Amino acid sequence: MSKYDSHLKCSFCGKSQEQVRKLIAGPGVYICDECVDLCNEILDEELLDTNAAAPPQSPQKSEPPEKRRTRSSNLSFNQIPKPREIKNYLDEHVIGQDEAKKVLSVAVYNHYKRLAILQSKGNGKAGVDDAIELQKSNILLIGPTGCGKTLLAQTLAKILDVPFAVADATTLTEAGYVGEGVEKILFRLLQLTDL
Repeated sequence: MSKYDSHLKCSFCGKSQEQVRKLIAGPGVYICDECVDLCNEILDEELLDTNAAAPPQSPQKSEPPEKRRTRSSNLSFNQIPKPREIKNYLDEHVIGQDEAKKVLSVAVYNHYKRLAILQSKGNGKAGVDDAIELQKSNILLIGPTGCGKTLLAQTLAKILDVPFAVADATTLTEAGYVGEGVEKILFRLLQLTDL
């Protein structure tokens, strides 16, 4: 084993070789067994969707995935919108940006899956594997003005039924100086919640 082998990480979720059961190497990329399972799940859903003999529907906007699911404070795996559902909804509302929509859809799904696992562990539900650990990941949307960064984030917030606030970072200053503080952004978010 070379000294670089200990630093191998999944190119998709970022987990290290020690954090997963199996890490598969490709030409310059690596994928872990958990990401392979997620990809298989997505492919299975696509195959089921294309093989289902559904009658043709009129071209209308589908309702957001959260409207089809029962809302509750306790998340379960069957309540989490699948990446395909999220991407389809984004496709109806945002033109282009296919790669960003795919990445965001999977990231949102993984985030809510992580929350459901943490919630299950907190409730002491039987059958929850203590070895499961999904790391938190962050996404930074970068691009020129008008490319759809804000629209993607707004649409995701709408799908997930979470508050969304836009803030201009150029007006932010350190505490005590003229300009807005970070507290203003948090105050706007708090106003948007139903608390």
